[in-house]
Amino acid sequence: MSQSHLAFSQLERNAVYRAIAERRDMRHFIAAPIDPLILQRLFQAAWQAPSVGLMQPWRMIRITDHKLRRAIHTLVEAERIETAKALGEREAEFLQLKVEGIKDCAEVIVMSLMDKRESHIFGRRTLPEMDLASVACAIQNMWLAARAEGLGMGWVSLFDPLQLAELLAIPQGACPVAILCLGHIAAYYQQPMLEQENWRQRQPLEELIFENRWQAPNSP
Repeated sequence: MSQSHLAFSQLERNAVYRAIAERRDMRHFIAAPIDPLILQRLFQAAWQAPSVGLMQPWRMIRITDHKLRRAIHTLVEAERIETAKALGEREAEFLQLKVEGIKDCAEVIVMSLMDKRESHIFGRRTLPEMDLASVACAIQNMWLAARAEGLGMGWVSLFDPLQLAELLAIPQGACPVAILCLGHIAAYYQQPMLEQENWRQRQPLEELIFENRWQAPNSP
């Protein structure tokens, strides 16, 4: 079958797939400001993400207060220690990993779920968690746009959501789901950082695609 007339040009397709392949969860940043026009483009990319029922459940809180940024870092550091303890025999190994760049990055953005989500039924009657999936799509859009702009972005999930919600005056019913570190970098990691650090290796694609029914490992 011939290629669809709706397809991008080969050069454009290559750029899309390159952004996907080279996107990295970054932890190391250079302290330099981001051009406001570029930052606005990244927010626009998140805003254009798909969402179930067009509910757009994401709320983006840009942290510009340095005292507040330090308080967020303190919350993350506390959870980093608790996570290390929970990992048991891998505690020391985990503590050697750099898991965030909150102090060094140009921008800190807290991505949250909106409040009053129960009123949105379209696409969520049996799958209420689809609002969270929609927020993840917005984050991914921003991530890919950041790669295209030559910036690094990291997703930090090491925090107590209730404590962070209180710190940022997030209303009841809403919930922070990600602390995003955004900024200039010296270079992208050649592989995902956790692969480089031998924490975990990516599973082969063929092991993640089933046909017709769920397949257990090594099943025909």
